[in-house]
Amino acid sequence: MNPVLNIIIAAAGIAAGVFLARIFWKAGNFKRTGDKAAFAAAQFGWAEKTPMGVIRLIAWLEILGAIGVVVAPIVALIPGFAWAQPFGVAAAAGLALTMIVAAIMHGVRGELKYTAKNNFSLLAFAVVATVLNALVVLPLQF
Repeated sequence: MNPVLNIIIAAAGIAAGVFLARIFWKAGNFKRTGDKAAFAAAQFGWAEKTPMGVIRLIAWLEILGAIGVVVAPIVALIPGFAWAQPFGVAAAAGLALTMIVAAIMHGVRGELKYTAKNNFSLLAFAVVATVLNALVVLPLQF
């Protein structure tokens, strides 16, 4: 692959990852620190019947995905650390899976008409980040 094209793809993948990380970091921290009253105030109807342990698990998966989708591709650019690239791909794919499950859950609850734009926008960004991070041929040749 053309090294310049490879750098452009890597930069685009990192940029998509940064966008995702910002959103999932914020959402994960809210779920990590919030309580049922805070979730009700934020109109998280799904959280009413969801055990706090599940909400905290979702929070940590979102936080770890946010970290992995940015840090792994950057670390993979360091010579000798190409092994980190699959972790970035896995993190982005995990965030995409999170949004698929969220869309299914909102659909079952009849909320998809309110959440569809956000769910599918984040899913699209996660898929783009996954594909771009998977396309990078490491090690980059300068």
